Amino acid sequence: MSHPLIPAVIQLVREAGAAILPHWRAGVLVTEKADASPVTAADMAAHHILNDGLVALDSSIAVLSEEAADIAFDERARWSRWWLVDPLDGTKEFISGSEEFTVNVALIEQGRVVFGVVGIPANGRCYYGGAGLGAWRAEADGAEQPISVRLNPDEAFTVVASRRHTSPAQERLLEGLSERFGDLQLASVGSSLKFCQLAEGNADCYPRLAPTSQWDTAAAQGVLEGAGGEVLTLQGDVLTYEARESLLNPSFLALPVAVEWRAELIQLARALD
Repeated sequence: MSHPLIPAVIQLVREAGAAILPHWRAGVLVTEKADASPVTAADMAAHHILNDGLVALDSSIAVLSEEAADIAFDERARWSRWWLVDPLDGTKEFISGSEEFTVNVALIEQGRVVFGVVGIPANGRCYYGGAGLGAWRAEADGAEQPISVRLNPDEAFTVVASRRHTSPAQERLLEGLSERFGDLQLASVGSSLKFCQLAEGNADCYPRLAPTSQWDTAAAQGVLEGAGGEVLTLQGDVLTYEARESLLNPSFLALPVAVEWRAELIQLARALD
C-alpha cells in the first residue's frame, strides 16, 4: 500500500475500536441526537480518539465526523482535503449486541475518496484500500491479504443489503435483477460491511435506494474502489463528496467495474429515478 498515511490511520481505527469494546453488550446508555438517531458513549469515545489522532497526524487536513458535523457549509466549501469519519457505523447493530458495527475513516481530496479504512472492533479485522492503491483485509493478528471483487456470480446472483433499510424503488430494482439473473440470493449485513462483502468477492451488487450520509459510505467506497469496484449514482456517475449543504448521499449502486451486466444495472436503476 503506497499511501504514507494509511498505517497511522489503521492504528487509529484500531485504537478507536478498542475504546468501543468496553461499552459493547454492557447495557450502554443510549441518547438521541437532533435527528432522532441514537448515540452512545462508545460513539463519543471513538470520535475523540479519531479526531484528536487525525489532527495530530496532519493538522492541515480538516476533520468531518458524524459526531461533530455541525460545521457551516461556507467553511466546508473551502476544504480541498479532509477526513470523513464515522466513529461507530451501525450504532443500532451495536446497541442490539450484533458484531456488525464498524469504525470508518476516509481521506477525501477534491471530492474523491483517496483511501478508506474500515475497522471491525468485534473481531479486530480491518479493510483498507483506495482507487489505484489496491485493497486488503488485515486480521487482528497482523496477517494481511489482498482482496478483489468477483466478476461472475457463484451459484446465485448475490445482492447485499441492509438489515434495516429498504424502499419501494429498491424492491422494484430487485425484481428487475431477478428477471435478469433468476432467483437472487440476498445477503443482509449491517453497517459499511456491505461494501466490504462486495470488495472481497462474496457478493455481486449492493444497491442502496434509501438514505445514507457521507460518513456511512466514504471509507468503504475507498476499499471497494481499491478492490476493482465502483459506487455510482442512479445516473451512472461516480458517487463523490464535494462540499454541499446536505451531507446526505443520493441513491447509489455499488458493483464491480468490469462486469458484463454493468450497463443493464444502470439502465434498470435509471428507470426508477
